[in-house]
Amino acid sequence: MAEVVVSGLVEGGKATSGPPFGPALGPLGVNISAIIGEINKQTSAFAGIKIPVKVYVDSSTKQYRVEIGSPTTSALILKELGVPAGAKTKEETIGNLTLDQAKKIASLKEAKLYGKSVKERVKQVLGTCKSMGVTCEGQNPKEVIKKIESGEIAL
Repeated sequence: MAEVVVSGLVEGGKATSGPPFGPALGPLGVNISAIIGEINKQTSAFAGIKIPVKVYVDSSTKQYRVEIGSPTTSALILKELGVPAGAKTKEETIGNLTLDQAKKIASLKEAKLYGKSVKERVKQVLGTCKSMGVTCEGQNPKEVIKKIESGEIAL
């Protein structure tokens, strides 16, 4: 069994039979349309964000599996805020994230964040917010993290 791995970066939900996958998958004799459909289905939640994707193809049986990577936490925060980049200075604030948005990002990144609970993963997202110049509920993310830890804010 010779397994071939084809990797590429695609915008969520917008993979096509063109590069990077079409030309690489064509010679393998697999159903490119089915694979592209599967990639788009699995990446649709990440519309507007580039996602790393790997397609594993067994060259003898033509069986395949699609593995979707995870966008960075900072890319998800920028998408939620609708801004192109994080703060350029420590003093700059580029936007405000709600706790619900932080929870949404934490759930999208669930498999890639180290926290075992929603609370721990949300705190990781808020830590990223701090370094990007993003407030949470109009407050410094460090303050929100303290409130989560003390139980003042329940998740």
